[in-house]
Amino acid sequence: MQDYLVIGLGLAGIAFCEQLEKHAKSYTVISDTSQTSSLVAGGLYNPVILKRFNLAWKAKEQLDTAIPFYTALEKKLGVQLNYPLPVYRRFASIEEQNLWFEASDKKGLSEFLSPKIHLNKNPNIAAPFGYGEVLGTGRIDTRTLVSSYTAYLSLKDRFTKETFKHSELQIKEEYVQYKSIKARKIVFAEGFGMKQNPFFNYLPMQGSKGEYLFIKAPDLKEDKAIKSSIFCLPEGDDVYRIGANYAREDTTNAPTDSAKSELLKKWDNFIRCKYELIDHVAGIRPTVNDRKPLVGQHPEHRNLYVLNGFGSRGVMTAPYASEQLYKNSSANYVQDGELNVARFTEKYFQK
Repeated sequence: MQDYLVIGLGLAGIAFCEQLEKHAKSYTVISDTSQTSSLVAGGLYNPVILKRFNLAWKAKEQLDTAIPFYTALEKKLGVQLNYPLPVYRRFASIEEQNLWFEASDKKGLSEFLSPKIHLNKNPNIAAPFGYGEVLGTGRIDTRTLVSSYTAYLSLKDRFTKETFKHSELQIKEEYVQYKSIKARKIVFAEGFGMKQNPFFNYLPMQGSKGEYLFIKAPDLKEDKAIKSSIFCLPEGDDVYRIGANYAREDTTNAPTDSAKSELLKKWDNFIRCKYELIDHVAGIRPTVNDRKPLVGQHPEHRNLYVLNGFGSRGVMTAPYASEQLYKNSSANYVQDGELNVARFTEKYFQK
């Protein structure tokens, strides 16, 4: 009898496994490669919503949890995951500069927004009004994280690579059984795959497809992440990741020509040097209409749990949300109400 069965090994699944390891719980993970959002994610942690100069939901609490979490994982896995990276917001006008100054004086935002305007010194970028700098930012290498953690679990014989079949799950009073695996509790961390989960598909997930382009620009020589109408993230060796778009109609992981054209058009209005397109990737972000995660216990089956709905901020949200879920599943702990799936219980009974 295992303590937990975990379904999915993206950012959510890994973060929850770390909670289980921390508390010496036994567990098994089942996952396939159907969901790619954690693999193709930009991995940027940034406490500020740069479109409106607002603080992201629980940004400080999430950062205070996330940074030590990834630092510990680096030591455990023997790889580098966290790359501190300045994030600059490109201003489109004097008015935006003024709005930035106002925001940098607000409570909560002042520790993350530098009041200094940085002039553009790169002739290969069009930024006549300069930049504002966000403090405390960086990038998590999510691809290395997923591959390294999968290898770690495989060595410990805790990982099974297969597609989980919900119809074969047997739910008992005190445990669940899947094939030969018995566990006291099961946690679904499936990303957008939750749409096919008959136990939690009542939850209002709205998948948002994100596509990124990788370009090689030897003359650009930029070492900061820059947010304009798109993000530009330096990847090293003169390669830059640009993106991402948000599309709700298409829920496939296949890159599209329309998104490529859209991103390149915005890139061409921003860049002033030659470049080469070298790759194009896509994934479906698990988003929710109220922009809060989906974390908690099933309304009827008390040994079923869900950990999902992180959207585009998974690297920040996953460690915080997984800690909340572990406390909820292991004791009579009242977790953060804003992320608790209990807020949608009525929808379940209306099915």
